[in-house]
Amino acid sequence: MATRYTIGSGLVITALALTLIALLIPVDSFGSRPAAAVAAGPAGPTGADDDGGGTLSTAFGPLTAADRDFIRKVRLAGLWELPAGRQAQQRGSRPAIKTAGQHLIDGHTELDRQVIQVGQALGVDLPNQPSAQQQDWLGQMNRARGEEYERLFTQLLRAAHGKVFALVAQIRGQTKNSMVRALATSANTTVLDHITVLEDTGLVDFDALSNNVQPTK
Repeated sequence: MATRYTIGSGLVITALALTLIALLIPVDSFGSRPAAAVAAGPAGPTGADDDGGGTLSTAFGPLTAADRDFIRKVRLAGLWELPAGRQAQQRGSRPAIKTAGQHLIDGHTELDRQVIQVGQALGVDLPNQPSAQQQDWLGQMNRARGEEYERLFTQLLRAAHGKVFALVAQIRGQTKNSMVRALATSANTTVLDHITVLEDTGLVDFDALSNNVQPTK
């Protein structure tokens, strides 16, 4: 009886020990994963740049990295589309090109005013010159002549507006910051207007847009 009791007790102790080991191993092995996930942060909108500042509390609601990225991209859009619009006014031979240029000037003058106010209110640092890619687009248009210029102007601007249109809708739908939401609402109206007048030129190559092809020179 003593032997059976000893064996039974030994089996119980062994089972308990194995159970304890099984419980401890996952905790030890995966304990660091939540910290890594927090450090990485949630994924933002497609194409959004994370400035590493996390989500900040403001008087207008939480301000996320995606919100700040959107604000900067609105500012960047104006930094190259305003000069592009002025150039179209000067160099366009078709009335539709001149009209598109004027819409770019009007729309981004107002958006630029708004985005500067939003940046100041929310403490977001804004760029003061176009990105390298945007400068390249302006350079391509500077080198083009005649009808080639008008087609290049239309295609580059239409492609850029098509991409930003999706971002505007995404930010407008998900932001919890009232100032960012108002800016996205204005940007949505402006971008749609610009897409419309660019398409009204009759020069948009929709096959190139669908293939994500941009003209180069």
